[in-house]
Amino acid sequence: MKFYDKGFIFKYKEYTQVQIFNAGTAILDMKIYEDKVCRSTFKCQDLKTFNKENLASSYPDNFLKELFDRNEKEVSFKDKDNGVFIKIIRD
Repeated sequence: MKFYDKGFIFKYKEYTQVQIFNAGTAILDMKIYEDKVCRSTFKCQDLKTFNKENLASSYPDNFLKELFDRNEKEVSFKDKDNGVFIKIIRD
């Protein structure tokens, strides 16, 4: 997955929702739960499977949720070995 666009992060009691838009069209709509990740274009996956297919199998199961749940203005994560770069800038 590669996205360089603007989006929204919504935090709910049950999950964190990440929506990314390009030219007004949602290109990613993902809900991150404690035990699974659901994307609008795919069925839900358990965290271990999602990490293995999209990030790296060595990442902790809760890696993505913890990253998006941080309340910092800017969050960066770079893993050169696995080719993963995530940068979140909050306006």
